[in-house]
Amino acid sequence: MWLLIALPLAGAIVLLLLGRRVDAWGHWLGVAASFASFGVAVGLFADMVGRDAADRAVVDTLFSWIPVAGLQVDFGLQLDQLSMCFVLLITGVGSLIHLYAAGYMADDPDRRRFFAYLNLFLSAMLLLVLADNFLGLYVGWEGVGLASYLLIGFWHHKPSAATAAKKAFIVNRVGDTGLAIALMIMFATFGSVSYAEVFSGVGSAGEGTVTALGLMLLVAACGKSAQVPLQSWLGDAMEGPTPVSALIHAATMVTAGVYLIVRSNAVFDLAPVARAAVVVVGAVTLLFGAVIGCAKDDIKKALAASTMSQIGYMILAAGLGPAGYAFAIMHLLTHGFFKAGLFLGAGSVMHGMNDDVNMRRYGGLRKVMPVTFVTFGLGYLAIIGVPPFAGFFSKDKIIEVAFGAGGVAGVILGVITLLGAGLTAFYMTRVMVMTFFGAPRWADGNEHPHESPTVMTAPMVVIALGSIGAGALLAVGSSLQNWLEPVVGEHHAEGGLPVWVVTTMTLAVVAIGVGAAYRAYGTRDVPSVAPEDVSVLTTAARRDLYGDTVNEKVVLTSGRWLVRVTALLDRRVVDGVVTSVGTAVTGSSERIRRLQTGFVRSYALAMFAGAAAVLAVMMMVAVR
Repeated sequence: MWLLIALPLAGAIVLLLLGRRVDAWGHWLGVAASFASFGVAVGLFADMVGRDAADRAVVDTLFSWIPVAGLQVDFGLQLDQLSMCFVLLITGVGSLIHLYAAGYMADDPDRRRFFAYLNLFLSAMLLLVLADNFLGLYVGWEGVGLASYLLIGFWHHKPSAATAAKKAFIVNRVGDTGLAIALMIMFATFGSVSYAEVFSGVGSAGEGTVTALGLMLLVAACGKSAQVPLQSWLGDAMEGPTPVSALIHAATMVTAGVYLIVRSNAVFDLAPVARAAVVVVGAVTLLFGAVIGCAKDDIKKALAASTMSQIGYMILAAGLGPAGYAFAIMHLLTHGFFKAGLFLGAGSVMHGMNDDVNMRRYGGLRKVMPVTFVTFGLGYLAIIGVPPFAGFFSKDKIIEVAFGAGGVAGVILGVITLLGAGLTAFYMTRVMVMTFFGAPRWADGNEHPHESPTVMTAPMVVIALGSIGAGALLAVGSSLQNWLEPVVGEHHAEGGLPVWVVTTMTLAVVAIGVGAAYRAYGTRDVPSVAPEDVSVLTTAARRDLYGDTVNEKVVLTSGRWLVRVTALLDRRVVDGVVTSVGTAVTGSSERIRRLQTGFVRSYALAMFAGAAAVLAVMMMVAVR
């Protein structure tokens, strides 16, 4: 099991330590390390399938990590049905992205360093999902944060890329603080951070403790998975090379929050307040990202907003408890295929358009980039939920369980998920039409669109196959639900609308979204410059619904005020007390030392005066 992590980690170490000496072939070492890890994953999966469901989980303790009196932590790995889903996704899709990057980064002089960071990213994410305790998960969590910082800011000579990397790092530190506090709560309450002991002891903990633990885990998930209110970093992260965007959005970083919540299902099942907060965060982010995606002209930022929205679906499903855990993972897996395909397709378009990301300067690319058009189109059909493509099976299930929540809450959540489906159809159709259809808008520019090389298109074709069939494969006979049941518990179907009603409504809403987008962008000329005379909502969406402004006013302004107040207290109160004591001692010494003149006559006079005073007192006493 440790080879899963060790192979890409070794690739990263070799590529970084050998430096320029391996520039000519180092990228292929990175690709080989990733595929080797995938090969190990396939072997472990085959072995797991061959055992009974009750015996499939494997725990391997490698060494004693923290052997102190109050805290005993072993460095151990756990491979069960849930972590296996992530291992196959991370190594499988991640390896295809590595292969794609070999062509995409062919002309970059620092390609060897780029692949070292990609390998490090894979290794950290694998540790995150394979650790058998929360402290090991935390190490992988921070490793993912480091790798994302290095990759988002890979082209650090661009101020925008350097700023985006710092922003992602800092926003994620806020979320990571939540995970750190959760670890402290676990240690204080259970005396351990291992999954087994925390989950077995959570039933005996107080309700307030369990709620606080769940909320801190949610804060951590919000940071890594770009959920409201810690979503502001995701759009700016598109400054990194496109393979990085594909890896972050499809197979690694943003899926970590969903994994954390589903892995901690024993905590959330006993914390209804925390679980309700998870649902609210998912529902808000679902609409938040979708609205932003409707107004973006940058193809990568439109897809980034889409990821934010789709992760919102997963978080919402996870918040619905046993009814939604398996469907959250199902959508995560199908999303891993079609979102990777969409980002790689966007990178292929950029490759053929001289790195231009503005869709208003595209148009008509289906004729000159046929492979990219078909593979991107299959990902488009999957994400909007057209049957029988992957997203239809996973997203419709989430809409079903949302309506099945019951009562007014079920109606509200069902409507939100339906509206999200319609908005998804709108913004993705907008991307599809502006990029591949209509009259070419690049005829007078410097771009000379062309299809990407085979090393890039071959991974796109393989991933497109997943966009077609992954959903049906996971849904048939409730296969994924049965597979995950030992980890997330058994799901009992609850009341709600009939499946055919939900499917009909969803497809109708999707059709409306597609039609509205086609009418707006497919039946009329698209101006090469975005119009300024637009609605208030469009203006807000272009500015990411003022997420940065809110952070500036609420977090940064109050934070600066707190720092100023704290500095003032430090200077006037803390330092003031210390300084006052020192000043008092110095002043007293200054005055007392004047009694010591060094002249014998002064001392004789003092002695005479003292003796006279003593005699006077004695005489007064004698007279009385």
